[in-house]
Amino acid sequence: MVDAYMWGKVERISPEAPVPIVNCTRHESRLGGAANVALNIQSLGATPVLCGIIGNDDYGTLFLKIMQDHHLSNSGIHIVKGRQTTIKTRIIGGNQHLVRIDEETTKPLEGKQEHQFLEHTQQVILNERFDAIIFQDYDKGSITPLIILDIISIAKQHNIPVLVDPKKRNFHNFKGATLFKPNFKEFCEGLKIELSKDDYPAIFEAAKAFQKENNIDLFMITLSEKGVFISNTKEYFHEQAHIRDIADVSGAGDTVISVASVCLACGLKPQDIASISNLAGGLVCEKAGVVPIELKQIENELIASLH
Repeated sequence: MVDAYMWGKVERISPEAPVPIVNCTRHESRLGGAANVALNIQSLGATPVLCGIIGNDDYGTLFLKIMQDHHLSNSGIHIVKGRQTTIKTRIIGGNQHLVRIDEETTKPLEGKQEHQFLEHTQQVILNERFDAIIFQDYDKGSITPLIILDIISIAKQHNIPVLVDPKKRNFHNFKGATLFKPNFKEFCEGLKIELSKDDYPAIFEAAKAFQKENNIDLFMITLSEKGVFISNTKEYFHEQAHIRDIADVSGAGDTVISVASVCLACGLKPQDIASISNLAGGLVCEKAGVVPIELKQIENELIASLH
């Protein structure tokens, strides 16, 4: 998807309605959604390949142009005629995020379109050697139960770990994934339970039951101000959040799953995956808008934490 921004100043309230008037001074378009995950992975020194769908429209053309500007391969991008490219426009007055406007189609792919995208993705996976596969789901319809089942099956055949950042629609469809990472709200809604965010033993019991039922190795939950939780069914680890001057939480989940994927591909232990991912997620919250993490930032913070 495209993340578009309108930056400006707010100096008065509209006489037409009790809303601020934003005097727009700058426009910007960035790669959003799973493409932001790709930018995070690229920033960490790895090579991402995006597999996703866009429409044959102006925003789709813009998306491909920005991909090219960032030197990202478009081999996995599949154009679906008649489907709208997702764009999220954020209007920001000063440093205050005032409103977001979404233009999108969220109907799940089906029939010929679904099979064409699946075949396209299969070929990308089989044509290159991958160290990890991420399902970055936003409930926009491009990830369907059929696609999930098939891609996880291919990943298992080739011993490729699969990481999942889920949303509501497909929450229970990722059986056999290596690492499953909802945020706390998604976790409670997906399991239809009510828990306190700091009741870690209860979270562990609920996560462990879900892991065993769905054959998931690692279950990682982002807890916003409470940090990150990770479980391997035998034990759990909780990493406290770092004190930050929060400017914008947009894209923090993208950063966490990106860093976790690189850490997992490098063979790090669950506790280290959670610690470094938690650190990175906090760092991007200090910047306005959706921005990728910088490797040097993580290195500096990790060095500082050792002193």
